[in-house]
Amino acid sequence: MKEYLPWHRPAFDHAILRGMDGWLSDREADLLFRLSSECTGKGAIVEIGSWKGKSTTCLALGSRKGAGTHITAIDPHTGSSEHGKVDTYAEFLKNIERNGVADMVEPVRARSQDIGKTWQKPVELLWIDGAHEYEFVLEDLRVWQQHLIEGGVVAFHDSTMPGPWKVIEDHLYRGNAFHSIGFVHGITYAVRGKATPVRNMGMMLLRNAAYGLWRAKKMLGR
Repeated sequence: MKEYLPWHRPAFDHAILRGMDGWLSDREADLLFRLSSECTGKGAIVEIGSWKGKSTTCLALGSRKGAGTHITAIDPHTGSSEHGKVDTYAEFLKNIERNGVADMVEPVRARSQDIGKTWQKPVELLWIDGAHEYEFVLEDLRVWQQHLIEGGVVAFHDSTMPGPWKVIEDHLYRGNAFHSIGFVHGITYAVRGKATPVRNMGMMLLRNAAYGLWRAKKMLGR
């Protein structure tokens, strides 16, 4: 798995996502597309939290450009504390069918933690975008990290939120199991393997500075 660089522009048509409900910037979509396109087939691509299929579509189209690994899309489709009680499953199925990726996606309507505890396959790309409370993000990482291969990538969405950020800070930046940590808008990602603590801490400082600058510009309306 190559390290993503922000000036890499994958051949991804963002128009396919227009009108879809979900929270994913164009650059975040580019990143998911690229990460999945660079998977080699040594492990599964697992999505935790599919909502209505926006990120699922990016992962599936990217994988189709690469090794063609199917996306295991795990979501109970019953909402969350953020969105209330909703049923998103029918719209999810409709969207992946409309976007031409249904053949690349294996929907699993269940809690990610329950599936992870009995999972038997290696994982090459793990996309965590489920419930954002700290305890849920931490459980997703703990349950699924054991399946992530050496050189595999974990990526968290909404990583500026308190729950995901604390998990990322404690287990990526300050931990010893991940390296090559990077971020694109709200996504933080890293490669599983022996960490370089000094570099990880340097990347955390860079990330904090970049996020602070972004927030300042946003407050000033620039």
